[in-house]
Amino acid sequence: MTDPQSAAASWLNQVEEATARLLTAVAGLAPEDVAQPSALPGWTRGHVLAHLARNADSLVNLLNGLPQYAGNEVRDADIERDAPRPLDVHLADLRDSHARFAAAAAATTAEFWGTEVKHRSGYLFPAHEIPLKRLLEVEYHHVDLAGGYTPARWPEEFAVTEFHKLATKLHGAELPRVELTAEDTKDAGVIGSGPDPLAVRGPVRALLAWLSGRSAGADLHRTPDTALPQLPPMG
Repeated sequence: MTDPQSAAASWLNQVEEATARLLTAVAGLAPEDVAQPSALPGWTRGHVLAHLARNADSLVNLLNGLPQYAGNEVRDADIERDAPRPLDVHLADLRDSHARFAAAAAATTAEFWGTEVKHRSGYLFPAHEIPLKRLLEVEYHHVDLAGGYTPARWPEEFAVTEFHKLATKLHGAELPRVELTAEDTKDAGVIGSGPDPLAVRGPVRALLAWLSGRSAGADLHRTPDTALPQLPPMG
């Protein structure tokens, strides 16, 4: 089993790569794109960019032994405040907040990675998963920007890891049983419960896109050819 410090280091490397892709994409947007709708209901692209920057700072708080946010109301107000900013301000904020996150992670001790920290929702999780939390934010919300970065461009390691995590989370849930098979990587999982399972096949990235709410799953193969069940939000 990988030790906490090594696991954190691996995810931090992936965060660097994912953030570089995100910054390149944001730099390629037009100024007026900030006010355009994102793929998230009720949020513009500016809301997504503001959330990404403030999330980086919230994880710096966790790395420094502080509460992630001062409160959910403060978190939401900060996003609303920052969303309308010009594109160049968003881009600079993304770069600067990432630099603060990377610096705080680099200064963290090996002992800290073996502790637990509290998520803003109240649950405890291993400190070495803080970089993983950031990776999820960057990869999922890069897609949510609706700027051309699609689930098909997710790194395979990210897609496989998240596929198994979400399939495990939904295993036995109160929804029809679905047997999932990734045709490209041969990964498999079962979600829901009950008899007469629906068999769903497709690339692992397409399966993850459906499981994470980033796709309606129209490109997935189903046996029998019936509608896919409604999945709960990721949460």
